Amino acid sequence: MSDVTDAARWLGASTDPAAGRRNWLACLIALTALLVLGNIANYARLDLNYGWDIHVNCAAVDAHARGLDPYFVKNLKVTTLSYPYLPVTLHVFRPFCTGGLLAGHYMAVYFVLAVLCGLLLPGLGRTRTRARNVALRVLCALGAFVGFEWVHVSGNFAILSGVLTTIALMLLLRAPADGASADPSFALRLAGAALLGLVTSFKLVFFPVLAALYFLPLPRGRKLVLIAVAAFSFAVPILISRLSYPDLFASWLLAIAGQIPGQHSVDLVEVNPSLLLLAQSLMEHAGIHGRPAVLATYALAALALVLVPFALSVLRVAADRPVREGGSRLLQLDRWLMDHPRAATRITVLAMFALYLCSPRLKEYAFFELALYAAILVVDLPVRPLAAFLTMGLLAPSMISLAGTAIEGTFILLIAALMCFWILLQDFRAEPKRLDLEGAQP
Repeated sequence: MSDVTDAARWLGASTDPAAGRRNWLACLIALTALLVLGNIANYARLDLNYGWDIHVNCAAVDAHARGLDPYFVKNLKVTTLSYPYLPVTLHVFRPFCTGGLLAGHYMAVYFVLAVLCGLLLPGLGRTRTRARNVALRVLCALGAFVGFEWVHVSGNFAILSGVLTTIALMLLLRAPADGASADPSFALRLAGAALLGLVTSFKLVFFPVLAALYFLPLPRGRKLVLIAVAAFSFAVPILISRLSYPDLFASWLLAIAGQIPGQHSVDLVEVNPSLLLLAQSLMEHAGIHGRPAVLATYALAALALVLVPFALSVLRVAADRPVREGGSRLLQLDRWLMDHPRAATRITVLAMFALYLCSPRLKEYAFFELALYAAILVVDLPVRPLAAFLTMGLLAPSMISLAGTAIEGTFILLIAALMCFWILLQDFRAEPKRLDLEGAQP
């Protein structure tokens, strides 16, 4: 079907119920876009003290350039927050802080970078790019879970990890052309895996996301190589920091462990909308104290709400293969993934979404990167699941934010992300092979 015909179905009047649903969805998308952009504009015009994270990062870079230890807050200017990143990042971030250009114009720069992420994100359905799909990805990057709002107002460098994540996904999720039997360049996938590993080293708690590479439609040996390369790339910044900056590395360990008296520390259970903090809140409400009980409840919640439903859904599709093919359940899964490359790519991104969502420390700005994974998945949803995702993931959070309701310190974003995950998972369970069928169409 041509793009012209597709556009006509969206814009042309018709008594066809399907056309009516598409028109209704187009109105919902337009309303969502207005609310998302209105929310971003509303925060941009308020006279608030923005950019606290970018000030911390650049103050740390400046302190290091002056020969001071940036992990002691007393050495940082105009901030009481501590610097959380590895010592090697002090050199990586220096170009972004030189001259104060970024600090003075970061809101405009961040908006452009977020739009760029949406434009560059890969698609999973038809290889032909459609304007509607690109627009949806941009909208999701800007508005899903109001993650970009938090990056935008705080100046957090999650925008940089988001850009790098987007590039990594472009390299990793290279769908084969219709009728092509050969896998795209494995060297590009290796580069994507290395870049993804490097990104997770910025925020160490997201390291489990690398395990999702196992679901790529590749032979098992190649997938394990990709995971190994990603893990090595994750470890390299840590090793460089440990070997090249031993004193700063020791200070970094003290800072993240909260062992520097009188200053803010990075703690897993500081205020953040994660499953771990939700488990802690439930245990405190029940009058149960102690880290083992909290960790057990957190693990149970992650398994019951996210990981087990995902695993069962994936294993179910592998079990649909003919019994005569034999082999273990894992071998059946490997075969199914290679036989259905587009569906396998969708599973890979859904696994990344799930593992990221289960992170023990999921600050509000981290939902921007979660939105990037979601942006790849939403464009191929049928009308009803797409409408549900837009409502729960973009429309509702934007309305809550515009209404002035406090989101920080609540679990609003976590609940919205969980509901969107279940929408995506239910769609996959209903039609796991839909993308491959669409890709086979002329």
